[in-house]
Amino acid sequence: MLLAHVRGTLALTSTLYRAYSTPTDIPVPNKSKVWESAEEAVKDIKSGTVLLCGGFGLAGIPDTLLGALAKRKEVVDLTGVSNNAGAGDSGLGKLLNTSKLSKVVASYPGGNKTFESMYLKGEISLELVPQGTLIERIRAHAAGIPAFFTPTGASTAVEEGTIPLRYNPGGMSQGVAIPGNKKEAREINGRRYVLEPAIAGDVAFVRAWKVDEVGNCVFRYAAQNFSTAMAKNAKLTIIEAENIVPVGSISPNAIHLPGVYVDRIVPSTAEKRIEIVTLANTETSNSAPLAPEKAAALAQRHRIAKRAAKEIKDGFYVNLGIGMPTLVPEHLEKGVRVWLQSENGILGMGPYPTEKQLDADLINAGKETVTLLPGASIFDSSESFAMIRGGHIDVAILGAMEVSQAGDIANFMIPGKMVKGIGGAMDLVSNPDKTKVIAVMEHTSKDGRPKILQKCSLPLTGARSVSQIITELAVFNVDRQAGELELIDLAEGVTLEELKSKTGCDFKVSSNLGRM
Repeated sequence: MLLAHVRGTLALTSTLYRAYSTPTDIPVPNKSKVWESAEEAVKDIKSGTVLLCGGFGLAGIPDTLLGALAKRKEVVDLTGVSNNAGAGDSGLGKLLNTSKLSKVVASYPGGNKTFESMYLKGEISLELVPQGTLIERIRAHAAGIPAFFTPTGASTAVEEGTIPLRYNPGGMSQGVAIPGNKKEAREINGRRYVLEPAIAGDVAFVRAWKVDEVGNCVFRYAAQNFSTAMAKNAKLTIIEAENIVPVGSISPNAIHLPGVYVDRIVPSTAEKRIEIVTLANTETSNSAPLAPEKAAALAQRHRIAKRAAKEIKDGFYVNLGIGMPTLVPEHLEKGVRVWLQSENGILGMGPYPTEKQLDADLINAGKETVTLLPGASIFDSSESFAMIRGGHIDVAILGAMEVSQAGDIANFMIPGKMVKGIGGAMDLVSNPDKTKVIAVMEHTSKDGRPKILQKCSLPLTGARSVSQIITELAVFNVDRQAGELELIDLAEGVTLEELKSKTGCDFKVSSNLGRM
């Protein structure tokens, strides 16, 4: 039958009749994908398996399946691939606590103190991967692509392979047992890119909100994150479903993951958890007064955030890093409306929820509970980082440990002491010609050492990436090409001499110097 659309109406131009077509009387295969329990579904998983674990923070974590696998004492030497390394007895934490993991491939493992300690002591291997690169390496294998070039991580420890996969027993002081993976790099159209290999999974554990009997999946709010790409990747994909529904009860328009990728379905029995409950301040909120030093520190952070808010214009698409950047929306100028993007798959984040609005499936990149604005959209992590790397975000505001006069930024680790993880930061600074990167930070460390330097001493998050630096003392514009700073604002009560003494590099002073 040939159809034509005329001014929004459907017109039939001709009609064809066929004697044979797809049968409709047998919609469900005789062999069901639905298993009675998670324990049955994981019973053939073997030691040495590469396990892809969906979820972000505690949103969308397949704890039913992970709990079942944790009970199998004979299964060891697993490689766990996940954005995080779990938290307590959730996520990969279930396998970590039962000594089943020998290696973790993750973007932000530092939320799990047990794992961080084990890695620093040389007791487990870690392949630290930028978040956008991690999801793309997973998606690439699912699509039959063995490797790809990305700007994320170029000219950093990711390219150079200087982050050890594993220390010798005893930690950093005892040397490196397994060095990091050095990457091939190439100049393409004047930009530097690194070659990243695809990740191949043996088994994927994924949690979905609604699943029909043939495996079509629907995810709820920000619980989609890594799950769709992981489900498409693995040789064996097992879904734990919050709701198992009959075939035909899900609209084809609503399906996030087609059933062709799904092998087994089990009922989800693990309760949803919230890692960081963050509520909106209301007139009835009862919060204890802060100690004077903490109150002063918070006020200083708000002053920095208030100045950063002046860089955001009406209609901008903005990504805010965790920590201090999350204070910026409180200080937007009157009438300015922006779209806040979160790398775990949200565009159009609203304010923190009231207690009645709390939802375990609605969290931001810092794992805090959030709400959605009218017009918001939800998507998976691969889509999120395509927005970011592709330069579709107007401004990214990040915290920093160090920034150089050329705009190099370091904000993810202190070798041998702290391994929070890269998260999405390397991706957020990977296209600075299209996305303006603003670093917000205290001007000096707690012991008074400058954090704005001629050259960063810590591993870089990005090279020549930052266009503006905002501290409690001053605002600098960065000429990334020339490698120079220009002071454009000076805080009230701060002299030029004091600023120079607290800054670890030279800088120019604007002829039109303003006051913060």
